[in-house]
Amino acid sequence: MNAMVKAEAVHKSFGPLEVLKGINLEVAPQEVFCIVGPSGSGKSTFLRCINHLEKINAGRLYVDGTLVGYREHGNKLYELRDREVAAQRRDIGMVFQRFNLFPHMTAVENVMEAPVLVKGVSKAKARERARAMLDRVGLGDKTDSYPSQLSGGQQQRVAIARALAMEPKLMLFDEPTSALDPELVGEVLDVMRDLAEDGMTMIVVTHEMGFAREVGDSLVFMDDGVVVESGHPRDVLTNPQHERTKSFLSKVL
Repeated sequence: MNAMVKAEAVHKSFGPLEVLKGINLEVAPQEVFCIVGPSGSGKSTFLRCINHLEKINAGRLYVDGTLVGYREHGNKLYELRDREVAAQRRDIGMVFQRFNLFPHMTAVENVMEAPVLVKGVSKAKARERARAMLDRVGLGDKTDSYPSQLSGGQQQRVAIARALAMEPKLMLFDEPTSALDPELVGEVLDVMRDLAEDGMTMIVVTHEMGFAREVGDSLVFMDDGVVVESGHPRDVLTNPQHERTKSFLSKVL
């Protein structure tokens, strides 16, 4: 069975700054894979490389057995055209720290936009699915609300519904609760818990250690562009082996 995500010696630099220094990891289908670490450790950059929002400088990244962003010919990599990259991205949902909703569109219009524009789904069918997705994230009563009428937690749940409307096989979450007031964090994590129970493959960059411990199947601790430690979340969080992991966890737990 293919790994859903496989990273082989992934490197990424921004000018002279090397942000990822050879990341190797695998995420199995239906796995909830959590990435923790200090700011600037490369977590978000790695997530953005998975759907080619950032181009890697060396190594290989595969999603569901397919090389992301490139095709390989005679051991050389050739970058795919924008259209081909966009086609790959259709299968990968991404939820950012900021909700990035269209302010002039209602919740249901935000969710149905991509299926209509990208997949050519009819408006009627897209609206029906968008309503179902909003129901799924507990916002069935907010379909006609504009983002400005919703709390931060509700806006983030609309963003999750929008990603789900594309029927992705993989969901990437980049610190989805970090921009929220503390009392709104739970409602977003609850939606993510439900997705995990439904078998969605998820990679979650997070500071929510309780979520990682309860819901995660695997956890990696990243620092300074490398994976320092990995294992089952409970093992890593309660009995870290590496001094750098111990030091980080002592500050956040």
